[in-house]
Amino acid sequence: MAWVYLLIASVFEVVFALGTNATHGFTVLGPSLLTAVAAAGGIFFLSLALKSLDVGVGYTVWTGIGSVGTVIFGSIVFHEAVTPAKVAAFVLIIGGVLGLKVADKLAQPSTA
Repeated sequence: MAWVYLLIASVFEVVFALGTNATHGFTVLGPSLLTAVAAAGGIFFLSLALKSLDVGVGYTVWTGIGSVGTVIFGSIVFHEAVTPAKVAAFVLIIGGVLGLKVADKLAQPSTA
């Protein structure tokens, strides 16, 4: 369940980042409220995930998914450029996130 909480926290992280951009320095009420709720939701679900996951793994996965998601949706919503260098960085981030998930699974004691 911790990984589900971490995925939910990551979605909130993407909404937080995109919302922050739309607040124009927290001068626009709607996006400002959305950003505050997303920040709280992200921290809440991250804290639930960290009950079971190592903080190094959980936080890194949270920020990794948040980073990649923000760049992807930033390109869609705000028409930001996606360059080959950004795509290469995505691949590295996703590889690192998957590596941490596998490492976490391997570190768990077997229940057999």
